[in-house]
Amino acid sequence: MHTLPEGKPVLEVTSLADEVYVLRWKYRHQVEVYDVINYRLQRRLTVPNIRDVTDMTSCEHYRCVYIGDGDVQCIHRLDVQGAVTQWAVNDTPRGLSVNAAHNVLVTCHYVHRIKEFSSHGDLLRELTLPIGVIYPRHAIQTRNGEFIVSHGVGDDVVHRVCKISADGRHIIKSHGGWQGSDIGQYKVPIHLAVDNNEFVFVADEGNRRVTLLSPTLDYIRQVVSPDDLKWLPDRLCLDIHRRRLYVADRAWGRGHDGRVVVFSV
Repeated sequence: MHTLPEGKPVLEVTSLADEVYVLRWKYRHQVEVYDVINYRLQRRLTVPNIRDVTDMTSCEHYRCVYIGDGDVQCIHRLDVQGAVTQWAVNDTPRGLSVNAAHNVLVTCHYVHRIKEFSSHGDLLRELTLPIGVIYPRHAIQTRNGEFIVSHGVGDDVVHRVCKISADGRHIIKSHGGWQGSDIGQYKVPIHLAVDNNEFVFVADEGNRRVTLLSPTLDYIRQVVSPDDLKWLPDRLCLDIHRRRLYVADRAWGRGHDGRVVVFSV
């Protein structure tokens, strides 16, 4: 286990090539870029006019980082040289991921949809999720076109992770149910990561843990426990090649507390 420097709250974390991108709550130089060998700070990048960060992901193919902005309802596109552009989502973007076609999947929780965009913001399609998926938080597309989707926040009765058909219409399998702290329960499954064998990592924010599920969404084990964290596991990023899991460990309501914890998985 390794820890990147503590500081301003860590809102997001992702990896790209041989670097780790950490987005902190600041007006300037929000994105800190570290090397993956010694975790030394390489540079800081500024995303102008960013307001309400909701998620961040990266694309190796286009060598860029995408950042969701809930206030402006847009995606900020940051390339490795620091150039920033943006494009509209026309809904609040909650979770972001990149699929095998190198397109951006935007989970829009208020309208229960997944929107698929090209790298430069062309809307390619929209999927409406099943009625039982209330306030979806994050979605990742598997190689066969199905989706792994987490949902459940606050006082929602059901908190779970679902496998959904490629057309977005049907729940194939789910893990979770009534919110709680037992092995088969969640309290806000806020973020996901999926490896190249389609095992699923789930950041269970309210229970302060990260759970590993099989490709069929059966429970395997807990990979991060409350003892490994100081605060709450708010975001995940999996470096598939190096088998490292980056966890944004974030304090809510404490002003200036946040870090990234690195686990070998």
